[in-house]
Amino acid sequence: MQTDIFIPARLDSKRLPSKHLKKIDDIPIISHLVNRLKNCKTISNIVVCTTTSSSDDQLVHYLKQENIQVFRGNELDILQRFLSAANELKTDIIIDVEADKIYTDPKYIEQISQEMNNSDIDFMTGNNSLDTFDPEFIFHGFIPAGIKVDALKKICKLKKTDNTETGYKEFFTSNDFIKKKFIIPELKYTTKNFRFTIDYPEDLELAKIIFSNLGTDFDTEKLLNFIDKNPDLKEIINPIMKKWKENYEQNITEFRLNQSD
Repeated sequence: MQTDIFIPARLDSKRLPSKHLKKIDDIPIISHLVNRLKNCKTISNIVVCTTTSSSDDQLVHYLKQENIQVFRGNELDILQRFLSAANELKTDIIIDVEADKIYTDPKYIEQISQEMNNSDIDFMTGNNSLDTFDPEFIFHGFIPAGIKVDALKKICKLKKTDNTETGYKEFFTSNDFIKKKFIIPELKYTTKNFRFTIDYPEDLELAKIIFSNLGTDFDTEKLLNFIDKNPDLKEIINPIMKKWKENYEQNITEFRLNQSD
């Protein structure tokens, strides 16, 4: 089956505007991510899935200039955007790597791709448990989600909202007809109360330190070893941890309320 990486991205982030074009070592974040993902051997296409909004024209211009594949679709409905891209590319399995997850580890992409190609699993991602999905997954930021397009089609027919920007993975984790599998990573180091994504200026500050020390081609173990040896780095993101959790919980609550209407 054809497996493609879809990278949902847009530039109108309120917390860190145009974050995907912010630079680390003079290279935009989105390019750092794409370059990391090029190590994946089982992937047919790496596609940035952005919106038709004029606010994303600058992103599209940059991607085309760098010969990075891009698809433009629904502005607020990521699931429909994914489905439209999948239909155009004839994708069977989507590996969903959010554009702000620049530490996504290619080895987990390969694991998800191989397992989903050889099983009837509909949805696969990282988790703290083999049974119940935990939104506050302790290794958040390293393991993407795998989505069978056939399952995505079913979700798109059943969902009650046209705004799936926040919490869209819950469509898969909360529906019993979706066959799920979770990965519990076996890692030497833990990262409780740490962040590995790009949402705030502090996240970008941390990323600049990490990439300047480790380069682009590093795995999860190497990154966590670096964090373990430099505990003072936590001071960079401590001010935003509570704010991020409160914002996430609010968004998830609103999402669930909308679904119950």
